[in-house]
Amino acid sequence: MRIGVLTGGGDCPGLNAVIRAVVRKGVATYGHEFVGFRDGWKGPLEGLSKPLGIADVRGILPRGGTILGSSRTNPFKIDGGVERIKDNLAAQGVDALIAIGGEDTLGVATKLHELGVHVIGVPKTIDNDLGATDYTFGFDTAVNIAMEAIDRLHTTAESHHRTLVVEVMGRHAGWIALHAGLAGGANVILLPERQFDVEQVAGYVEKRFQHQYAPIVVVAEGAQPLDGQMVLHNQELDAFGHVRLGGIGQWLAEQLEAKTGKEARTVVLGHIQRGGTPTAFDRVLATRLGLHAIDAANEGDWGKMVAMQSTDIVRVPLAEATRELKTVPLERYAEAEVFFGS
Repeated sequence: MRIGVLTGGGDCPGLNAVIRAVVRKGVATYGHEFVGFRDGWKGPLEGLSKPLGIADVRGILPRGGTILGSSRTNPFKIDGGVERIKDNLAAQGVDALIAIGGEDTLGVATKLHELGVHVIGVPKTIDNDLGATDYTFGFDTAVNIAMEAIDRLHTTAESHHRTLVVEVMGRHAGWIALHAGLAGGANVILLPERQFDVEQVAGYVEKRFQHQYAPIVVVAEGAQPLDGQMVLHNQELDAFGHVRLGGIGQWLAEQLEAKTGKEARTVVLGHIQRGGTPTAFDRVLATRLGLHAIDAANEGDWGKMVAMQSTDIVRVPLAEATRELKTVPLERYAEAEVFFGS
């Protein structure tokens, strides 16, 4: 077969490891030929591609980002988008696609499969919020980056006796905030899954100062106060209908400073969490997912996503994987609350 590979949505450590595994096994074991589509769904939409052979994937295992580029292009928002994709695949002799992406990218893949395009999905997101898989690659790297930042911030918070609010990524799911906050010894962790009371947070902060320590508050970008809405940069939507988040950390720092009388500063980690070389865990997970994705394609098991369940890599229907987001259960949040304010 001639198989297309694309990476869509936000960049993520481990994408190149998947591409490498797919091509290495696909060529050496099965004799397939590969085409790399550039910039997510924009590639097959506009016919932007390049050959993808074993020589092209050498040395990319430790590299962050994606050698194919990415975008948030949604072909279903473009007139004739699906027909253009089908025409371009046919023109380039591409029999199937391996789509590596998160909720939005795999949502497009699900619809294309229902319309007759041969697709296999690979789950990618630093947010770890895709259903039907225990972990997505990129998450472990993002957590470790955030944890290291929190570790470093403890010393400056103590030196200046100030509150430091660390804003991490997490639009609707707070997995990064939860794991990084626990691992980094944060004194308060705020998630999108549960609205927070600013007065209660201020109480935790004051209690921490009473112990002669400076507090670290970790807040996911999608967290909301009890009586407010998400803090937005603007009301513009991307191609998948998402607003641009950010600003909750600064807002919270201002509130805490006013309520406690203690200086508060904000650190927004932003895209730092997406960048750089993947951890060993993410390299191994991404490689295993890539190997199993090409197995599924070779067997013609279309419309499936490869997923990690326990320590096994299994196949699940794309529709099942994208049906609902995997959010943090409240009992997991309750585990972290033991440390709040202490």
